[in-house]
Amino acid sequence: MDIDARGPRFGAAVTTVVMAVVLITGSAWLLAWQTLAFALGAAGGVARSPYGWLFRKAVRPRIGPPTEFEAPEPPRFAQAVGFAFAAVGLIGYGVGPEWLGLAATGAALAAAFLNAAFGYCLGCEMYLLVRRLTVRAE
Repeated sequence: MDIDARGPRFGAAVTTVVMAVVLITGSAWLLAWQTLAFALGAAGGVARSPYGWLFRKAVRPRIGPPTEFEAPEPPRFAQAVGFAFAAVGLIGYGVGPEWLGLAATGAALAAAFLNAAFGYCLGCEMYLLVRRLTVRAE
């Protein structure tokens, strides 16, 4: 079942803010929250992530029904990629080296910003590339 295309972009906007605050404050706890949000989005799909829930309950009723839909698999894969970067960042902030936490968090922030500001989902594009490569390999 396709999803409202505005939901993942909203989640990316929230993620952008969270990751920016992590970089400013160095808060491993806030990064742990974002890692959990990514994990839930990767495991259950973006609609089941905390930001997906917030979008459904607070945002979507105010902006009306969707006019554009997308397949759930690419955003779900993007959540898994975000989880990997956030987990590496959490390791960097938690046990070191700190530059690893900064670099991984910065990369996740950049990807989230691209999606939030321009609608360009790097993880989704990675998903499509992997699909093309695996189909050719078969």
